[in-house]
Order: sequence, then C-alpha cells, then structure tokens
Amino acid sequence: MLNQKLRLVGALGLFLLPVVGSAAAEVRLPHLFSDHTVLQREAPIHVWGWSDPGEKVTVHFHAQTRSAESNAEGEWSLWLMPEQAGGPYTLTAQGNAGGTVTVSDVLVGDVWVASGQSNMEFPLKGFGGTTVLKNGAEEIANATVPTVRLLRIEHKSSDVPVEDVDGSWTLCTPETAANFSAIAYFFGREISQKEHVPVGLIDATWGGTPVASWISLDGIGADASLMPIFANRALFADEQSRARRVEAAEKREDAAALAAHQPLPKHPWHPDETSWLPAALFNGMIAPMTPYSIKGVIWYQGETDSAPATAPIYTRSFSAMIGDWRNHWREGNFPFLFVQISSFDSPGEHWGMLRDQQRRTLAVTNTAMAVSLDVGTPDNVHPPDKQTVGARLAVAARGMVYGEAVDYSGPMFRQATRDGAGMRVWFDHAKGLTAKGGELTGFEIAGADKQFVPATAKIDGTSVEVSNATVKTPEYVRYGWQNVTTANLYNAVGLPASTFTSE
Repeated sequence: MLNQKLRLVGALGLFLLPVVGSAAAEVRLPHLFSDHTVLQREAPIHVWGWSDPGEKVTVHFHAQTRSAESNAEGEWSLWLMPEQAGGPYTLTAQGNAGGTVTVSDVLVGDVWVASGQSNMEFPLKGFGGTTVLKNGAEEIANATVPTVRLLRIEHKSSDVPVEDVDGSWTLCTPETAANFSAIAYFFGREISQKEHVPVGLIDATWGGTPVASWISLDGIGADASLMPIFANRALFADEQSRARRVEAAEKREDAAALAAHQPLPKHPWHPDETSWLPAALFNGMIAPMTPYSIKGVIWYQGETDSAPATAPIYTRSFSAMIGDWRNHWREGNFPFLFVQISSFDSPGEHWGMLRDQQRRTLAVTNTAMAVSLDVGTPDNVHPPDKQTVGARLAVAARGMVYGEAVDYSGPMFRQATRDGAGMRVWFDHAKGLTAKGGELTGFEIAGADKQFVPATAKIDGTSVEVSNATVKTPEYVRYGWQNVTTANLYNAVGLPASTFTSE
C-alpha cells in the first residue's frame, strides 16, 4: 500500500509519456522520475505512482524487476534494492493493461535537496541589475557538468500536502544552470568532482519566506511552545509589513541600477500571502519529495526570521524543522548542512542574534554550518559571492558526510571564563587562530548589567583574551553581534569564526 502521504491526484499537470496502444490504461510516475533523474546510491530505491485500481505494475531498472498492485485509489508503490553509483540506465513502469512509462538517462549517485529563501534561490544569472553573481558570465559559460543533474521545483504553497512537484530533471548546461541556485550548483559541482560520484541537485526555494512556512503542521504541533507564535496571524501581518520595507530597499537597488545604466534587478522577495503561513511551503514543495531517497539537505534561510518576534526563538523553530523533515523522509538523521546568514544593514532587526541562534542549532545531530558573515554586503541582502558559500558547504559535506580528513569549520565558541580584569574565550576548531587583515575586531564585553561595549581582543594560542577597562567585573562576551560586522577571527584553514554570545 502506498504511504498515506501519497494520495491519488488527477491527470492534469502530471508528467505523462505516451502509452502503448490506444486502449492501454495510464501508468504514471511523479515528476521526480523524469529523463536525466538521479537516484540515491546505496539506499533502497522507492518507486511509486498511479494507474487504474487493481492494476499490476512492473518496474524494470538495471538488473532488477519488481511488481506491485495498485490499490482502490489507483496508487501503487514498490522498493528496489540499493544500487552503487553508476549509469546511465533506463527505468520503465509497465501496467498489465499495456500502459508504459519510460525514464531514460538515469544516474545513480547522491541526491541533495537545496532549500531556503532568496540567497539559496539566487541563480547563476543573478536577479539582474546590481544583484548579480560574481564572475557570473564566466561561471555560466563553464557550467557544462555531465555528472551533475538539476531539478528546479516551481513555487507552490498549499493548505494541505500535495503529491507531486512541478518540475523535471535536466542536464547541467549553461542554459539550465543559469536559472538554478548558484550555491547549490557550486556545492554539487565540487562534491561530484571530489567524491567522483554523480550528484542530483533539487532546488526547492522561495525568497522572503519564514522558517514556519517550511515546517509541517505536525512538526509545529510537536513543540507546544511554537504553536501560539505560529498560530498568531498578527505576527504574519507584521512579516508582511516587513516585506514592504524590503520592497522599499529594492526600490533603492532599482535606483542604483538606473544610475549605473544597468538593467533593473528582478526581486524575489514578494511571496504571496499564503506562502507566509505555517506549513504552506512544506505542503506545496517538500511533502511530495519525502518518499524520494536523498543523501542530505543544504539550507540557507533566516533573514526573514531576524525580526524581533522570531529571532529569539529561531533555534527552536529551525531545530523543529530539521526534525520534522527527518521524520517525514524516514531516512534517519540524514546530513543537514546550513548557511549562517551574512552581514546586512537592516535597522530594527537582529541579524547577530539570528546568527547566534543558528550556531546553537548545531546541537542537533548530524548538522554543520557554513559561516558567511565575511562575504556580506551592507547595502545588498543578496551578496554576489556565492562561490565561497558553496565551497564552505561542500567542505562541510566532505568532512562530516564523506569522511575526508578536512577541518570543515571555523572557530566555534566553547566557553568564556573570567581571567583577571577580562575574559578568556575558548574555541573549538581553533588551530592557528589569526586576525585577518590586521587588528582583531568584533568582540564586545559586559558586566552583570549586560551593557556590552567594544573590547580589546588578543589571540593567545587557542583562546582569545578580551577586556575593556570600563568593565571592572566582566561576566559576558560576544562576537560579531552587529548586523554589519567587521569581525575577523579565522583559523588555520581560512574559515571564519561564528557569531556568538556567552549569555
């Protein structure tokens, strides 16, 4: 029987290849199974679809053949044995009434889902105007990568879980990559090259959306402390007001583009009303993918949750989302790699707090974080340097997921202790601490009143000494807390330290 999360859908909008014979019944597969698809290696392969009720459907793939009978609603589902990386292969699903679907050029490799808001959505061609990718034209011209396949999920919000995605797999070419997530592309290209394995990338992103819209209603309900907040429509009205402030910032970008005689940028920051609601994007874009085996997720989101009402609870809401996705995929604690938001001048919001909330999410099993505060641009929420971010996610995967002997994290706060008239801060991943570009900056110190002031900071081995003569009895220290920060602590492998507070 097909899992309850898969129910019968109509023929409209479904991917349907020609069937054999005019009287043959339809056999249908989800859009996830299209030409050029990538199936997850070394994991059971779930194949499902729709046909006439009671029809026997037989699937042939590589050297395997399996059959299943559709239920009263026309749903069928079966599992193939795990396969090693390889291909190309052909997959066919044939009903006993003669209907056949053929999927060609199938590879077996690693499937990574890339999700979040606009900085993950940001394509190689950029959003236009002044919002463009660094070296974008050159990157697009060189984007023919035969071992990488791309699937871009169309935007869809829904009140209930849907059963198929809108989109189909493509080869990775300059034409297709230009419209695909730049960070996901740089990540997948490096993983394929370093690990010598085909990589399938699924781009399920929507700019300007809060984490609440990516969690299922069950996931929200699992944490009682989140329900009053996410059920408060006034909060989402406030978020819409925030979106209008962002729109005003975009108009300034437009003015800058016009002044520079460049095309106006395309702005991805205007989700419709329903996409802001709890579970709307989980239902419309994530739920239909959860029967499909994956290697892991890369995630870049949080800017929208930097508002005063949502930033203080982001560790809880984001952790709930990670657990929720894992529960729905039913593949255990698969790797979840995420980007810490960058630097941006956004008065009235709490980017430093949000970055620290993301850091605290590393307590969730099998997660890693790529710090990006050093590639931000104060006047553009979409930094042009996506190469660095993709590379940092890739090195995290290489170290944590693929077992390479690489240090994949910048310095991470461990603890702070009193040291005379100052504080001493200890870090993990602290080999070769250095201040990039000169004097060490970004540290602040406070006493019991929590009134933070800039601090003098000095590296001492794997720790940092922090002090300010006006704070006689220091108790707290923080780093990189401002929305736009010049914090410059790095380790020997050139990775930046994360924002933190010892509070």
